[in-house]
Amino acid sequence: MSVTDTTGGVSIKDVLANSYKAPATTNDAISSATSTATGSQTLGKDSFLKLLVTQLNNQNPLDPQDNGEFVAQLAQFSSLEGITTLNDSVKNISDAFGSSQALQASSLVGRSVIIKTDKTVVDTSKTMDGTVVVPESGDPLTVTINVKDADGKAVRSIVLEKQNGGVTDFKWDGKNEAGEVAPAGSYTFTATTTIDSQSVALDTYLPATVNSVTMIPGEELMLNLAGLGKVGISNVQTIGK
Repeated sequence: MSVTDTTGGVSIKDVLANSYKAPATTNDAISSATSTATGSQTLGKDSFLKLLVTQLNNQNPLDPQDNGEFVAQLAQFSSLEGITTLNDSVKNISDAFGSSQALQASSLVGRSVIIKTDKTVVDTSKTMDGTVVVPESGDPLTVTINVKDADGKAVRSIVLEKQNGGVTDFKWDGKNEAGEVAPAGSYTFTATTTIDSQSVALDTYLPATVNSVTMIPGEELMLNLAGLGKVGISNVQTIGK
């Protein structure tokens, strides 16, 4: 009995190609994995890995994923995991910094700070110390500081003679021109000098008391100063007692 060859020269590759049917739900599987892995969340490392495994499970065995592409995806996964770890570390550092800042801020309440301003609340029973910034000039300058009360009435003039350029200290003993102690309250300090026959306004730095501190996550620490309101801590020049 003879046997007839009916394969007609068909190769094993052709047989596999004809017998292999890509899963009808390949795209659905990946879509489902994406939906399950991510939901409404940002794609994370666990979601990325789940999608990668789903992609491998549904690849065509006759046309598998290129090794280079697979390695690239693994490298992406490694980078994603590293970024996630870095984000966690930065968050921990930020939380620790916030706690440290809160502790430092609480120690400022009741203390005096020096800021750039022309107005402050003065306890006239004590001598108030302030500073004025004198511009550079060829000759020493005479600086005049006029003190006015909350109503704009002149209280005292403080004259500083022969001042060189730079920061110069001045004091007010809380008394008016008649030598009487002025009432405690809000006062304005206007500093001027004359350069080339022109009157020039100068910056003054005055003390103010911290009444409270306002902390808002992600924003600058704000100090609530007596008579001045909120001032950013970056504006503080010196912290006193």
